[in-house]
Amino acid sequence: MRGQSTAKIVDAHALRDATHGPIDMAHLSRQTLGDAGLEMEVLRMFDEMSHVYYGRLETSTNVPDLLRNLHTLKGAASGIGAFGLAELARVAETELREGSPVNPERIDDLHVAVEELSAFIHARLKSAA
Repeated sequence: MRGQSTAKIVDAHALRDATHGPIDMAHLSRQTLGDAGLEMEVLRMFDEMSHVYYGRLETSTNVPDLLRNLHTLKGAASGIGAFGLAELARVAETELREGSPVNPERIDDLHVAVEELSAFIHARLKSAA
């Protein structure tokens, strides 16, 4: 089973559409029913939440806390169309559930994805203003 989950590891950059960046904007638009104001608010909230939960990942001292924070990041990212971040969190969560030790590279990859998303969101919010 362990080999199967690691075989599914996908580079976050490969999961994003070059025209949309790290968030599938068509998915987000569907989720917000085409309401541009709501879309911007969802992006603002996600940006804040993703930093909070990434910070909690860094300070987690046990596997249940790591799993909870990874699961929250995965769900929120999937909800807005940040599928690269969702996949990174899914892989880390799966590895922990299968008994693998914490992989610091996975945590670093999550940090890069959160920061990339944050930059993308800030650019979208700035252009919308």
